[in-house]
Amino acid sequence: QVPTIASTQRRYPHKTPIFSLSNFPLLLPQEKAKRRSLKKLKQQSSKFPPLHMKFISEGSNHFHEDCSTLILPAVSIGNVGQLTADLLVSSLGSEKVGYLDDPYVLPCVGNDAYGPVPQGDLALPLEAYDSPSNGVTVIQQRSPVIKGMMLEFAKNMADFIAGSGKKHIIILSSLDFGKWQKVDMSSGLQIYYLSSANSNGTDENCEQLGWKKLQEYDPSQKHWKYLSDLAEGKATTEDTISIEDELEEEDYYASLPFAALFSFLKAKGLKVTCLLCYCSEGDNTSDAFQLADAACKLLKPSQPNSGIEGGKWRVPLSWMSVYGPPPDVSIF
Repeated sequence: QVPTIASTQRRYPHKTPIFSLSNFPLLLPQEKAKRRSLKKLKQQSSKFPPLHMKFISEGSNHFHEDCSTLILPAVSIGNVGQLTADLLVSSLGSEKVGYLDDPYVLPCVGNDAYGPVPQGDLALPLEAYDSPSNGVTVIQQRSPVIKGMMLEFAKNMADFIAGSGKKHIIILSSLDFGKWQKVDMSSGLQIYYLSSANSNGTDENCEQLGWKKLQEYDPSQKHWKYLSDLAEGKATTEDTISIEDELEEEDYYASLPFAALFSFLKAKGLKVTCLLCYCSEGDNTSDAFQLADAACKLLKPSQPNSGIEGGKWRVPLSWMSVYGPPPDVSIF
């Protein structure tokens, strides 16, 4: 079965900052030594040609010109972004157009992600699906990025997407419920957003949909500014070293994968919208349904579920084994 949804991610820490080798804010001496070694390695590797992302088409398939919007998960707590991508691919009548090969994504392989019946279809780390009737391309990421390589991955992804002709990028991700400062569950799960429409991250369309801008986004704050400078080619090696030595609790949001993807895609001049929700590890399928609903509202505000076949979400075949096979009936 596909090792994407819950099993793969739980083998790797989801809260590791993209800037460092360990969780912040406290660093032991041996951890600092590891980080110095990584810095030297990155400085040495900068002398070699960069490794780029490649696209391998599925047979004669290719990206449809009508699919100007691209939806992309950013791996985080509970794999909510990936679960949401699963729902969208399964429910929007999508077809696989190819695979992405990136040197910074861990390898994995499975089969029959979506069904409805097993046919032996391979599932690989990065896959692209088109839904021409909805004008949407969905990229699914099935395994995490190599530790410490998130910035390189974000740059590769931004370069690839910018070259593919997409106009609007929607990033789906989740945030640690333990970091939520102001808890308000009066209206159910609250969707937060971050947009490139304005310099402060606000977007009028998102506000009209009842979503709240991520308050922790401050483009002038040190680590958000560092991401922006790095994406625009303004940051130096010295800047990188200085930033890595000063991670604090307030840098949690800027250290997550969605922040790197947002910054690098924004630097390409693309319209970028991040849809985020707070959650905890566990059964996160309900969070995925909520985030998928939000994505559909953003795509077609007047008819949020018009692109879904039958008007209902289709649960992917691979979800049947997220928590392992059912118990043997003979034990009862």
